Amino acid sequence: MSLRRSWWKTAIGLLLTAVMLFPVYWMINVSFTKTSDLRDSPPNLFPFSPTLDGYTAVLSQQLPYLGTSLLIGLGTVVVTLVISAPAGYALAKLRLRGAAPLTFILLVAQMIPGVVMAMGFYAIYLNSGLLNTVGGLILADSTIAVPFGVLLFTAFMSGIPNELIQAATVDGAGPWRTFRSIVLPVSRNSAITVSLFAFLWAWSDFIFASTLSRSGQFLPITLGIYKYIGNNTSQWNAIMATAVVASIPAAILLIVAQRYVAAGVTAGAVKD
Repeated sequence: MSLRRSWWKTAIGLLLTAVMLFPVYWMINVSFTKTSDLRDSPPNLFPFSPTLDGYTAVLSQQLPYLGTSLLIGLGTVVVTLVISAPAGYALAKLRLRGAAPLTFILLVAQMIPGVVMAMGFYAIYLNSGLLNTVGGLILADSTIAVPFGVLLFTAFMSGIPNELIQAATVDGAGPWRTFRSIVLPVSRNSAITVSLFAFLWAWSDFIFASTLSRSGQFLPITLGIYKYIGNNTSQWNAIMATAVVASIPAAILLIVAQRYVAAGVTAGAVKD
């Protein structure tokens, strides 16, 4: 009886997984389909005459957008770690006054709609010269990742034994030396988790990009796909190929870092 129940659970799990992944499969299927076959009714479930025309178009037209998104993503990761890791350490171990209200403010900051933040950034960037720049997008994307990073680092670092911090203090290490030599190395899982989410948020951002860098010289891949749809509504294989290529870096990062993410997200949930 237990074996039969497990088979039913497995079957239901596979069915739900197939339903959720079907849009991804359809994106890949269309990316290999010839333009002349895209209007077939009913549509082909498999590309019986596959073509690489879509991917050829991506490599010849979309690589600059991919490079810009990579630069923005890495820049967002650096800014997020530089700000959120020390802030999390301060909130967790340095007994700052007003730590509880500050944590509440960070939670509220994550609830602000991106459109509202984009409008505020536009007014600021218009007068500061950051409009239509890569640096401006990095700063804007970091405002989404930093509150999450601070909260995650705070949760993990709160679980680090105080005896470890006190031993470093006895040895003559100050707060900054303790953070660099003791706290940061043991917070590897949390740092990888924050880095991954910061990169993914920056990589997939469209609201900030479309508001703050619509006419810039260097555009991210989200705007590249958006403009490509507007200019090539008949070449859906190229559009889907662009989406497939843009999804590859995120998929690779998730696969490589999944075990670190699982440990980082649950960090601080259980204390001894």
